[in-house]
Amino acid sequence: MNKRQFLGATAIAGAFPLAGHAAEAASRGPALLTITGAIGHGNRGPLDPVLDQMMYKQQLKFDKAYAFDYAALLELAPQTIRPTLEYDARPHTLRGPLLVDVLARAGARLDDKTVLVLRAVDGYNVELPLVQAKSRRVIVATHIDGKPMALGGLGPLWAVFDADRVPEMAKLPLPQRFAACPWALYHIDVRS
Repeated sequence: MNKRQFLGATAIAGAFPLAGHAAEAASRGPALLTITGAIGHGNRGPLDPVLDQMMYKQQLKFDKAYAFDYAALLELAPQTIRPTLEYDARPHTLRGPLLVDVLARAGARLDDKTVLVLRAVDGYNVELPLVQAKSRRVIVATHIDGKPMALGGLGPLWAVFDADRVPEMAKLPLPQRFAACPWALYHIDVRS
């Protein structure tokens, strides 16, 4: 299966609740974001190589995880930012919970040495020190310009910050400001 077919199949599969481990998440809808690594508790079991195909193909491994559906993310206090985006060089309003609040809900064990590996559905991943995530006030954006972000665009989730308000980022050319901000975010590995 080529990458385009895989991503298309993944998008379709993500639109429907799955049996098995995804159902263990005690959620009202399909899991959109899975947190693994140094977490205190989980709401789903280990990676299942059959049901967790995208994670399996991206060589993820875990014994427990905390899965968020869309409603669970919307329950967290939303933050609003208005960065200028590289795609059209215009400011856009993005809304979603702080990344640190998402991690706290998952019971993540965090300290100043914690590194977060943020992974997008296409496999793109970045290592983000927790210290940087806090100082930049990274959010898990669920909405852009007042509308839910769609899979196939920048969503449904985007780990992003207001680069216009972070001096060392604001001075960079626009295309370089968001390298640590994977759109279509679906997995975070907490490494402490």
